[in-house]
Order: sequence, then C-alpha cells, then structure tokens
Amino acid sequence: MRRELVLASILVLAAGIARAQATLPNTPVPSLDLQRYAGEWHEIAHLPMFFQRNCAANITADYTLRPDATIGVRNACDDTNGRRMVSDGTARPVAGQPGSLQVRFAPDWLAWLPLAWADYWVVELDPGYQWAVVGGPGRDYLWILSRSPTMDRARFDAIRTRAAQRGYPVEKLVVPPDTLE
Repeated sequence: MRRELVLASILVLAAGIARAQATLPNTPVPSLDLQRYAGEWHEIAHLPMFFQRNCAANITADYTLRPDATIGVRNACDDTNGRRMVSDGTARPVAGQPGSLQVRFAPDWLAWLPLAWADYWVVELDPGYQWAVVGGPGRDYLWILSRSPTMDRARFDAIRTRAAQRGYPVEKLVVPPDTLE
C-alpha cells in the first residue's frame, strides 16, 4: 500500500513538473511599436467583464497616438438592440516595459489616483500586427484582437491554446457570433 502511495505521489509530481515546463510566461511582449499598434482592432474573444456585459456584436478598440505621448482609447460595441455603445479612455506606456501599458476610463480629474489605471499587457503579437492578445498580471481579463472582423478558427484555436498555457481561464472566453471563420 505504501509503495503504491509513493508511486502515485511521484506520478502526480512528474505530471505537475511536465505541466509547469509546458507553461508559457505571462509577460508583456519585449517590443511594441505603438505606431504600428495604433488604429482599429476587432475583438474576436474576451473573458467576461462587467463593463462588456451588454456587448453583443461588432466589438472594436481604436487606439490613437497623441502628441503628449498618451494613447486615446475608444472601445465600442453593439448591444442586443443594435445600439452602438462607446467608451473613451486614455492609455500610457510603462517606462522600460514596451509591451506594457496602463489604461483608464475614469475622468481626467481622477487620473492621479493609482486605482484609476489598469494594467494592459500585450502578451502576444503577430509580427505583422494583424492580431494581438491582451491580458494582465492577474489573468482575470483577456482579449483576442484582430485587424479584421473575423479570424480563421485554426489560428484562434492556436492562440487560445497558448493563452491557456499562460494560465488564462480560456474555457470562459466569450466569442461573439460571426467572428470565427
């Protein structure tokens, strides 16, 4: 009995080590060209977020570079009635961490509060800037973005697998209709 318990413990430990070795780091990309990143992105999937609870389709994020080195953020989506909802915010680069931004949707007069800003990490990026994966240190939010409104299912599945390897709960991803080919 003791021998079986020891053997079972070794197998569990070995499986855990193998899983740990297969895990990808959850860190921002080491390089991000904000000029290339700017523009319109279409959301292919996201983890459930309170502020997106009424979004049903046509979910976009538009990033605009500003002269003061901040980035204008405009998130938009259609609700279940087809009404367009828009939310404007600001992002700022994190010094020394090219793939890391902080974003806020609170009014300008609250910008001094640390809690007004949230981490925005680009954790994976297509070399041609055609798709991106955005998350954060807590792994409680995740967005899969594309320059086009749809994404090939095989590409999505590969991105989803790597996000799972980074520790994101991908089984909870919300995929709006007509985003996968």
